[in-house]
Amino acid sequence: MVNSNADALGIIFPNSYDSLVPELVGERLMASIPFAGRYRLVDFILSSMVNCGIGNVSIVVRRNYHSLMDHLGSGREWDLTRKNGGLHIFPPYSDKTVKIYSGRVEALASIVDFLRDQKEKYVVMSDANIAVNFDFNAMIDAHIASGADVTAAYRVEPIPDVAMNSSAVRKEMYYTLDMDETGKVTQMLVNPQVDGDQNFCLNIYIMDRELLVSWIEKAFMRGDIYFERDILARSLDRLNVRGFRFDGYVARICDMKSYFDENMKLLDEDNLNALFTPGSVYTKIRDDNPTRYINGSKAENIMAADGCVIEGEVENSVLFRGVKIGKGAKVKNCVLMQDTVVEDGASLEYIVTDKDVTITAGKEMRGTDSLPVYVAKYQVV
Repeated sequence: MVNSNADALGIIFPNSYDSLVPELVGERLMASIPFAGRYRLVDFILSSMVNCGIGNVSIVVRRNYHSLMDHLGSGREWDLTRKNGGLHIFPPYSDKTVKIYSGRVEALASIVDFLRDQKEKYVVMSDANIAVNFDFNAMIDAHIASGADVTAAYRVEPIPDVAMNSSAVRKEMYYTLDMDETGKVTQMLVNPQVDGDQNFCLNIYIMDRELLVSWIEKAFMRGDIYFERDILARSLDRLNVRGFRFDGYVARICDMKSYFDENMKLLDEDNLNALFTPGSVYTKIRDDNPTRYINGSKAENIMAADGCVIEGEVENSVLFRGVKIGKGAKVKNCVLMQDTVVEDGASLEYIVTDKDVTITAGKEMRGTDSLPVYVAKYQVV
């Protein structure tokens, strides 16, 4: 499926920005949040890496990682079950003297011996709060051609309102880049409160592996926590940090409203095609029947994964695997996660259900476009 031809290893930080969607991460982490009908957020970055020949990928988890381990397994669906390289999941150490990491410096310090023993020349690092089909080979080529110490990916877009107004986002931190005419980063701003288009950092970086090991060892001894704030932003006068502009489709999860909106945007075929090209996106296989539309059902502008059974009416909605819509039920502008059951005669609008939710017969639930209602996992309403 995939050839290992990139001289780079990948590192994914799956817990970054967990605090932005507390409703969805009670029993999971950001990377394993279901998205786009049948995927998890981690699928997009992980698939992008393997599509570009990165066959050695490490995932450094912090907490709530059981659902992620269940989803990824041995990495078979991503062709990462290998004797050399492959998929590595690093849970936090159980030693009582080792605290759970807060930022990338502490996370990388926990695997620094592993990094030192690897053979690849470059390291590609990414968070997992975005769904994107990313060309890492183009970024690696640009990094090598520029002679940069670090290359940071960014997208030109306004800072989301929630990022500027939410205390949870500001706690997690977001970054924008100022660059000169050559593309060299002259300033990295932390949580800027500015309007208009910005060079909004995607938190995707490439750098030399041995250089990263050296930096992390020194930064950890100084008590540094955050890679961007404590290393890059303070060293721009000494480091050659370059920006790499990405103009492709990005779905960025900042809160429950953005989660709902980004799923709904995929009902537009242009957005769907932009996210799922040029590379394939792989995910855990669940053998199921195709979606069945029973006589008398109505469906308009929906995304329905396999295993769904629709007897009622569904409009402008995203249905994950195994969702069942009962006879006479009406579902409009909703995101229903895996194995949600909407019983006969129920009516839903602007609702987000987690996995294995049951909406009982005749029940009516209404949210709004600005405030969709969330129903937690396993709930019976």
